[in-house]
Amino acid sequence: MNEFSLKIWGVRGSTAAAGPETLRYGGETTCFEVWAGDVLLMVDCGSGARNLGAQIMKGNNRDIDLLFTHTHLDHICGLPFFEPAYDPNFCIRAMAGHFNDPFDLRDTICRIMSPPIFPVGANTLSAVSFKSFRAGDTLKKDNGLIIKTVALNHPGGACGYRMEYNGKSMCIITDHEMGSAPHDAAVLEFIRDADVVIQDGMYTTAEYPKYKGWGHSTWEHVVEICQRANVKTPVIFHHDPRRTDDELDEIGLAAQQIHPRTIVAAEGMVLRP
Repeated sequence: MNEFSLKIWGVRGSTAAAGPETLRYGGETTCFEVWAGDVLLMVDCGSGARNLGAQIMKGNNRDIDLLFTHTHLDHICGLPFFEPAYDPNFCIRAMAGHFNDPFDLRDTICRIMSPPIFPVGANTLSAVSFKSFRAGDTLKKDNGLIIKTVALNHPGGACGYRMEYNGKSMCIITDHEMGSAPHDAAVLEFIRDADVVIQDGMYTTAEYPKYKGWGHSTWEHVVEICQRANVKTPVIFHHDPRRTDDELDEIGLAAQQIHPRTIVAAEGMVLRP
């Protein structure tokens, strides 16, 4: 049976957070590497994508589906530094499903990769093609991988992913704010009975009132909704850049008192359902 795995290359939300207090969990922003047999997916291209790109350049795979949850800066800032994107020997299909405004994925990347913001234009990304879909669509690969999508509650929109392969399932639900009844109900059903759910738990319950409307949930909500949905392994993700390693240790211990299989996401972590 072909392998189904996910490696985390970036765990932070909003901005990268390098320093002595983030060494164990990591300071890069969102980036995932997913393998389903010989199919390579990336989800998001935050600052963690630079290191992933360096690894990919050493391998033999030249075909990548790059799925964006949304296009806030912390989720796209790694693309200008993603080495395979400039190599015409690669084929990178970049896709997003969250747009509700006149802009599309190519427009957004062109805005960050243009003077005076960045000296190299998006037209130099010779390996990359851009397309959009609608959150709620299902994407399929020839090897049997099924990628389901769902709309999330986030300013400007966001898209969650459920990847199903060989009878196993992994979900990525970031960036998402609890409290919208239609979105919460949709997410609950979307993640139901999943083996692994990586979900935005940026704040604590005590912190949340200060940041309500910013587009993120609490770790307590992540554990609670995963319990209700019969998720095997919840993974708390999108850590506040101010959150120290010691604080994340404490969150992990508290979460495991509620759902013993809960994990706090860390860079370099490999998950296999």
